[in-house]
Amino acid sequence: MKSDRTSSTLVLLSGGQDSATALAWALENHARVETIGFAYGQRHEVELEARLRVRKALADLEPAWAEKLGPDQLVDLSGYGALAQSALTAEMEIEWQAGGLPSTFVPGRNLVFLAIASALAYRRGLDCLVGGMCETDYSGYPDCRRETIDAAEQMISLGLDRAMKIETPLMYLTKGEIWALAHELGGGRLVDIIVEDTHTCYLGDRSHRHDWGYGCGICPACELRARGWQDWQDRS
Repeated sequence: MKSDRTSSTLVLLSGGQDSATALAWALENHARVETIGFAYGQRHEVELEARLRVRKALADLEPAWAEKLGPDQLVDLSGYGALAQSALTAEMEIEWQAGGLPSTFVPGRNLVFLAIASALAYRRGLDCLVGGMCETDYSGYPDCRRETIDAAEQMISLGLDRAMKIETPLMYLTKGEIWALAHELGGGRLVDIIVEDTHTCYLGDRSHRHDWGYGCGICPACELRARGWQDWQDRS
């Protein structure tokens, strides 16, 4: 997926593998890049800490990326997180629920994030939003599907009375292909950054180091990341 290299964008950066890869992609494909993150009452502060590590590491990786990388904004959405309670924001078991979605589903999370990000992008004069949403390897979250993102793009553009593109470079990639994209964008050094600095584990575990990074190794996020790593290794 290619973009307009003269455009400017705001990247939704959580500190996880997918958003870190999306940030690297944006730095490679856009002329100006800013980031935004959300403190929505996550059970584990390590996600927010990972955001800053990732930004610094990517800026240090490529001088051209450092020149493009603009300011970061962290938004307090703790009230929303309490309202949209899930296993990511409260002490709940991670399990599949009666409706077919996992208990880690935070209702409307990406919709809320995109709406708020669009307000900052509008104020900052940025052309589009970039997110690491993916509908190929994911937990069934309906707000990760491209159909949902397309609807959000239309709603936001109408609401702002200005076109606001939403790019999702990982949308149709498997987790193994996302590892491969990171390698394509920044070689082994970017892969190392994702392994060492990003955080995906639902349980917030930074004490266990695996080939694919830190995590408990048993939650759905760790299992997906590990399978993707092995798939990429098998194909390499």
